[in-house]
Amino acid sequence: MAASPVHYPWYKKEDTDAFFALFQNNIANFVIIAITMLGMGFPSSLVFGQVLPGAAVAVMVGNFYYAWTAARLAKKENRTDVTALSYGISTPVMFVFLFGVLLPAKQLTGDAELAWKVAVAACFISGAIEAAVSLVGRWVQYHLPRAAMLGAVAGVALTFIAGEMLFKTLEMPVVGLLVLAIIIVGLVARVSMPFRIPTSLFAIIIGTALAYLIGDAGGERFSDAFTHLGFYPLVPNMAWFEGLGLLFTGMLAVLTVVLPITLYNAIETMNNVEAMEAAGDKYDVRECQAVDGAGTMIGALFGGVFPTTVYIATVGAKWMGAGRGYSILNGAVYAIATMFGLIAALAAIIPVSVVAPILVFVGMSMIATAFQTNDTRYYPAVALAMLPYFANYVMTRFNRGAGDVVADISSGIVAMGQGAMFMAIFLGAMTVSVIDHQFRRAAVFAAIAAGFSFVGLMHAPELAVNAAWDFTLGYLVMGALFLYFAWQQETLATPRSVIATPPPSAD
Repeated sequence: MAASPVHYPWYKKEDTDAFFALFQNNIANFVIIAITMLGMGFPSSLVFGQVLPGAAVAVMVGNFYYAWTAARLAKKENRTDVTALSYGISTPVMFVFLFGVLLPAKQLTGDAELAWKVAVAACFISGAIEAAVSLVGRWVQYHLPRAAMLGAVAGVALTFIAGEMLFKTLEMPVVGLLVLAIIIVGLVARVSMPFRIPTSLFAIIIGTALAYLIGDAGGERFSDAFTHLGFYPLVPNMAWFEGLGLLFTGMLAVLTVVLPITLYNAIETMNNVEAMEAAGDKYDVRECQAVDGAGTMIGALFGGVFPTTVYIATVGAKWMGAGRGYSILNGAVYAIATMFGLIAALAAIIPVSVVAPILVFVGMSMIATAFQTNDTRYYPAVALAMLPYFANYVMTRFNRGAGDVVADISSGIVAMGQGAMFMAIFLGAMTVSVIDHQFRRAAVFAAIAAGFSFVGLMHAPELAVNAAWDFTLGYLVMGALFLYFAWQQETLATPRSVIATPPPSAD
């Protein structure tokens, strides 16, 4: 007898925690975008009137779509515990577009509006490329070991999310540590908060109140918060089309940045979908990559300049027990908050040290999942795949000055930070293959890594022929070593022919 269909709720209590985690992470990105672009000389009318609304449209479209796919999966599997995929702007990709697209475009054109149009066009092209990559997404997911993909995701979680947000937590030690304690008690130990208030909301209320009470947050934050209030309609424009002409006539160099970071974005989506499957919700990676590409393109039509992706925080939302409600609410709130300039107001009122511990938890959950969903023999592969992101963190924070900043530490930091996602996946995949004694497979991954290095997708500042010859040679040498052990393994496994010796004759 068929089971009766279950009711998949539009919203439940657990969605509140997940909403705040996703909302605060996205709002942090939006604030960074605003501060950085204003610092580069882009006018506030452009930042708050075009860039942020365009990004909000992309976030809204993606979140609404993934809420629908969650309902579809819940109906298909007759479950109520399905969690919608989180969706937003990828932090590493955001920094690349800020400093690798927007800044060079402004320096070359000397005009903020022209630079913005070039970046919009680059964003549109990035979305189109990711949509095309979706055609082979499932094949790639099948052939890449889970330990390699989740290890790469854990590297992002350790550096850009848990690590960076722990730094922010400690900027206000009294406030930050108290909020972190609330998060550990409520979200890690799963102890109910007073009056059964969702943990994230309780932490924000208590943390914000304490910050103002002890003077860590001054009253001037309120006056600054309402500076940019107004009405910024979500209206499409032709900036992307005009930017295409500028891009292909005088700024083709920008595309050398767009291609590798788009491949990174597609792989990030794939990794995060893989992480979600490991946590219990299986989504189609090809569909997700296509949706991410489409969302990015739609955002560009409205003036956005930052590609979007299935977000790394999804597993954190799964741990919180969220459904689809947090995704719907996130999309709706972002549209409203952006249209009326409320994002800047909220970001100014609530200290970063109050929301940062929530994201520390998200990073913790991603790192834990990378280990928990893999066999213990693959732990070394997960750990090795995490390491390149230490270098990538330095690269994105110091941008073009990274080489000078870390020159006295190691010359390998800059090279490792370039294409860290690819390096993480290939090192992890080679390690998994070697652990399984699949040496020929390890050699194939080494050869692919050599090819990526040769054309500049790894270990090089830009795409070029023979871009990183020393790394190309290094990976080829690794591959040769793996082939030697493959030969040795096959030789030992081949039984030797035995020549029968006739027994001595009896005289």
